[in-house]
Amino acid sequence: MAALTGPKQDRSRATRQRLLEAAVSCLAEHGWAGSTVAVVAERAGVSRGAAQHHFPTREDLFTAAVEYVAEERSQALRELPATGRQEAVAALVDLFTGPLFRAALHLWVAASDQEPLRARVTELEARVGRESHRMAVELLGADESRPGVRESVQGLLDMARGLGLATLLTDDRARRDRVVAQWARILDETLG
Repeated sequence: MAALTGPKQDRSRATRQRLLEAAVSCLAEHGWAGSTVAVVAERAGVSRGAAQHHFPTREDLFTAAVEYVAEERSQALRELPATGRQEAVAALVDLFTGPLFRAALHLWVAASDQEPLRARVTELEARVGRESHRMAVELLGADESRPGVRESVQGLLDMARGLGLATLLTDDRARRDRVVAQWARILDETLG
C-alpha cells in the first residue's frame, strides 16, 4: 500500500499546482466575476469535484493561488544573482507589473465588499507585504538601522505598486524605465 501512496501524492500535488496556476491566470484575465471554480477546473483540465476536493470554497482556491504565485516569485527573487541597484529596483518593480499583480488586484477589489474574503486577503497581503519588504532589503543591501532607510525601501515598494496600477491601463514601459533608473539613483544616495 505504501508504494501507491507516493505516486498518488505526486498526482495530487500536480493537480493542486495546475489548479493554482489556472486560478491566477483566470483571475488575471477575467477578474473575480468571471473566475469560478468550474472555469478554473476546466482550464486546469480537472473535474470540478477534484477542484473542490483540494479547495472546498472559491475563496480557498483564489487566496491559495495568489499566495502560491507570490511564493514562487519570492523564490525567484531569492535566486537572483547579486546585481546593481538599478537591476534590483527593476526586479522589484516587475513584481507589480505582471499577471500575479493583476490577479491580486482583482482579489483585493472583490475583498473590498465581501467581508469573509476581506479578512483572508488582508492577512495574505500582510504576509506578502512583509516578505516583499524583506526581499527588497536583501536585494538592495539596505541597512534598516540607518534613519530613513526603512521608509525608502517601503517607498520603493509603494511606487512599484503605483507603476503596476498604471500598467493595467497602458504599456508605459519607457516612463517606467526612467522612473526605475531615477529611483535607483535616489536609493544609491539614501542607502550609501
